[in-house]
Amino acid sequence: MTPDRHNLLKAWIAAILWLIVIAIESSALLSAHNTSRILFPLLHFLFGLDWEHFQDWHFYIRKGGHVVGYAILSILLFRAWRATLASMSFTNWTLRWATLALFGTAVVASLDEWHQSFIPSRTGRWQDVVLDTCAGLAAQMLVFLWWVWRRRKQESRGSLSSISG
Repeated sequence: MTPDRHNLLKAWIAAILWLIVIAIESSALLSAHNTSRILFPLLHFLFGLDWEHFQDWHFYIRKGGHVVGYAILSILLFRAWRATLASMSFTNWTLRWATLALFGTAVVASLDEWHQSFIPSRTGRWQDVVLDTCAGLAAQMLVFLWWVWRRRKQESRGSLSSISG
């Protein structure tokens, strides 16, 4: 297998494995009722949190899980599209890859919430689709900023080596 094919396979396997994680999280197994049975005793033991305050923390922990999970998905989809669709120049970022990653994140978020609407212990909420898509957008912005930062760092190294040479 050529190195390019190997990188392509690795990128898509990572994205697919993360999609499986999202599918498991979307099941009744990780409904709010089930996660509260684990998190409440833990947070009560560690911080003395009572049930009333736990409800707020539980909400933010679960929504934080949405943000982190879909940001990771967006980054993994960006890597997969970058490995799949070559650019004309030797660049590490294109709007095309970022757009495809964001679109994929929005589609997965929509399908995830639609799936949850059929599970009695879950709810499918359009607000979560918006939250998940915004997390994907924020991740793409971070990827872009990281790319700009690396490029400037490489350019400054290049100008330093030309001065000393």
